[in-house]
Amino acid sequence: MTKVLLGFMGAGKTTIGSFLDDNFLDMDLIIEERIGMSISQFFTDHGEAAFRQIESDLLEELMSKQGDFIVSTGGGVVISEKNRVLLRANRKNNILLSASFEVLYNRIKNDKVFQRPLFLNNSKEDFHGIFERRMTLYEGLSDLIINVDNRSPKEIVHIIKSI
Repeated sequence: MTKVLLGFMGAGKTTIGSFLDDNFLDMDLIIEERIGMSISQFFTDHGEAAFRQIESDLLEELMSKQGDFIVSTGGGVVISEKNRVLLRANRKNNILLSASFEVLYNRIKNDKVFQRPLFLNNSKEDFHGIFERRMTLYEGLSDLIINVDNRSPKEIVHIIKSI
């Protein structure tokens, strides 16, 4: 059974996934290994459409793996209809890590490790619009929604392990 962590960038999918299980697969990290560069650089060099194709191919690959895994998706995985079909087929195992826009905005703004192209290339208002559109998609695909605004990673992991 594959559990999939969904959520907007900065929600903590990578952090929580790494605490959950040794069979943790982070899609963004796998993609960076395969393309040999950061996602930010790939966006600059090849564009978002090329990245989304790689992301879709990887999601399909991971969803077909046999065994128990925790998969952390990228924040934009839900914008592709193909990906939403794959995620709908994984019902009862999709977990949304949800946070308020202001909490996520501040986390992303203060993150010096992961430079996110959509954050860097949009105004706060435009970024909020992206957040709102994606939240609707995440919520429609999720079986469990955990608000992470005021929870520690340990608390979030405990909630997920209890299901």
